[in-house]
Amino acid sequence: MLPDRFDGMDASAAPRPPATGGGEDAAPGIVGAPATGIAARVRSGELSAVAVVQAHLDHLAAVESRIGAFRVVRAEAALAEAAAVDASPRRADLPLAGVPIAIKDNVAVAGEVATDGSAAHDPSPATADHPVVARLRAAGAIVLGITRVPELCLYSATDGPGTVTRNPWDTARSSAGSSGGSAAAVAAGVVPLAQGNDGMGSLRLPAAACGLVTLKPGRGVVPALIGADSWSGMAENGALATTVADLALATAVLAGRPPAEPAAPGRPLTIAVSTRSPVAGVRLDASGRAALDAVVAELRAAGHVVVRREPVLPPSAALGTVVRWLAGADSDAEALGLDRAALQPRSRVHARLGRLARRAGLLRPRTAEAFRARMTAFFTDVDVLLSPVVSGPPLPARPWHERGFLANISANARWAPWTSAWNLAGLPALVLPTAPRPEGTPTSVQFVGPAGSETRLLWLAGELERRLPWRRHAPVFDPLVPAGNTAG
Repeated sequence: MLPDRFDGMDASAAPRPPATGGGEDAAPGIVGAPATGIAARVRSGELSAVAVVQAHLDHLAAVESRIGAFRVVRAEAALAEAAAVDASPRRADLPLAGVPIAIKDNVAVAGEVATDGSAAHDPSPATADHPVVARLRAAGAIVLGITRVPELCLYSATDGPGTVTRNPWDTARSSAGSSGGSAAAVAAGVVPLAQGNDGMGSLRLPAAACGLVTLKPGRGVVPALIGADSWSGMAENGALATTVADLALATAVLAGRPPAEPAAPGRPLTIAVSTRSPVAGVRLDASGRAALDAVVAELRAAGHVVVRREPVLPPSAALGTVVRWLAGADSDAEALGLDRAALQPRSRVHARLGRLARRAGLLRPRTAEAFRARMTAFFTDVDVLLSPVVSGPPLPARPWHERGFLANISANARWAPWTSAWNLAGLPALVLPTAPRPEGTPTSVQFVGPAGSETRLLWLAGELERRLPWRRHAPVFDPLVPAGNTAG
């Protein structure tokens, strides 16, 4: 068993016993089961939450040294929280009863330190849960641990001094960022659900890299309260999952709404397809194009109307997005009282440029408002936009923090040009997996909708999940597949 707790930069060095399951885990199928299934079994009394958490802790112990997903594992605290769920008179009403979850390291968990991936962090533990953590816990979820992020959550690979978070589908590749630790944990079956957040794609990029489904909610649907000002309102909290039903459940809990199956629109949808990259010279690779074509074919077979239409992303919107990204580093460093000299060199440059942008008055609210209005008009006669997510396989798993600012942002821009516009517009965007590339890493597509279309996107994702089902966990780490058998 894991020690009661470990944290800090050496978390992956904790003892790793075999994943044998614990207590009542003689019942098969706990680890690797969807959150909806686990919660139903705990609510009914078929399983105890303690048994569920112990089984997942044992699986974490077996795989964490290969993926480096967690900065903190809360073994003793998680088992105590599970016991409280088992004893709760409300257990039968908890939508996430006994479900182990992971929380990203830039969101407050009472009693834990949030580092935002930086050695310059405030060492004081949080005195209260962030609202999204409070909602997850009130629904019966158990916080198994805190997942790793790149410094200040700025980059699309997750690494730092002494650690690189790896992609369970190919450990030579990154799990992406900034919610890379959360994505790696879900893809490896360590937790069925993980919280993350998305300021320029930080949920959708890890989902694309790790074969998961996620939804960046539209502005105001889920409490944000990330850093100083949620990157000038661009960043939103959400969840990473392996099934659409799990994602819909988690999104409802995060939004403070009663869980419900997404309702069908009652008519065929008109879906626009766009493949043009917002970054000049970047093109979708052959596997990504094949995945997009396969999704288009299924949409048409399901009776939807698919049209080719490219949204106009003006230079002002591109500049406004970049300015908010830069300014976010500066405002977060200021609000969190970080010692800037202790930041990584790439982050110091990032924050310095952000301060210059703020002082020059480049952070203009009307830029986001005008772009949101333009995109609202785009959705006047189409229901959903389908696009790529990334240009090719995930970035290599390497210590990107040792490289300079330009190397990092150019790698980010070349790999992930299709996500950030929807943060500026404040519109919901969903990513779901498709067929794997020939070398085995996942491919994914992105659906974007107008304000308030989260339910529509979830329903459409569920329809595609039934028509084009995906593998829920990385083969080597799949807890439901016997050792030595990675077929499927």
